[in-house]
Amino acid sequence: MLKVDTALTRMLGIDYPVIMAPMFLVSNAKMVIEACNAGITGAIPALNYRTDAEFRKALDEIKAGTNKAYGINLITNKSNIRLEEQLKTCVEYKVPFVITSLGSPQIVIDAYKPLGLKVFADVIDLAYAKKVEAMGADAIIAVNNQAGGHAGKISPQDLITTLVKNCKIPVISAGGVGNGSQMKQMLDYGACGISVGSPFIASNEAPVTEDYKMACVSHGAKDIIFTTKLSGTPCTVINTDYVKSIGTEQNWLEKFLNSNKRIKKWTKMITYYKGMKALEKAAFGATYQTMWCAGPSIEYVHSIRPVKEIANELTSQYLKECETPAPHSVVS
Repeated sequence: MLKVDTALTRMLGIDYPVIMAPMFLVSNAKMVIEACNAGITGAIPALNYRTDAEFRKALDEIKAGTNKAYGINLITNKSNIRLEEQLKTCVEYKVPFVITSLGSPQIVIDAYKPLGLKVFADVIDLAYAKKVEAMGADAIIAVNNQAGGHAGKISPQDLITTLVKNCKIPVISAGGVGNGSQMKQMLDYGACGISVGSPFIASNEAPVTEDYKMACVSHGAKDIIFTTKLSGTPCTVINTDYVKSIGTEQNWLEKFLNSNKRIKKWTKMITYYKGMKALEKAAFGATYQTMWCAGPSIEYVHSIRPVKEIANELTSQYLKECETPAPHSVVS
């Protein structure tokens, strides 16, 4: 019996409506296994693996470590030249759900629908949400202005309520959750679940450096800023001394390469390749080892802990919030 009954828990057969968000260079098989075994679910960006062999090895590890639903994030725009290969592997392994980002989910939906597997599409506004709904997505992930990484522009409340009112498929909220009270708030707005990433960066299982983890512990929401130096698109990072020293705006060459219509596609492809080659470098001068992506929810990170402990704290806080005198249904 599901501990919290929402559209998300029913679709995936999980106890709590929480997705440990796919995070570039952070998410790995160990984290997903621990998340799934804690009653939530987790996802990994396929581009965290440089080769199909490495990707398959990670999927084998997950299947050996848990029988719960897990997901893979696929970048579906032209910059991901390995999309068809990654999708083929997801289909072969029958990955329970795929989260699509930065492009049309149509190719994934067409491959997944016949298999009865789920496709969740990242959206930042109503217009795109309606498009992916018409394509046949099973749910939309509402990326709001409190999300880490490439955040949206609309507040959690406005985005969730607008999508719930105008779309017929379930809405999952991404951004603005670091504790159980905030999780309850998103579900009160009408979301069927949440996608949360930043608090899990400072986990024992995360493969990133101790410096990165401790940056999440020692910094808070006020230290999160936007930079365009990593990919050309505004991305949230921790405002460390290094970030302060190099600034947050692209130099003239970077701006030119990302704005020139003739070479923009190739610039994005170069960015992709450089990120994959060593799982360290991103575009141009800055690197993900020295510019650490995170969202405002690191405000609630106070120590490095196991994934399971982070997940259990979040869900237990949520259940406690639901027991307060004000009536609240956990059915969404």
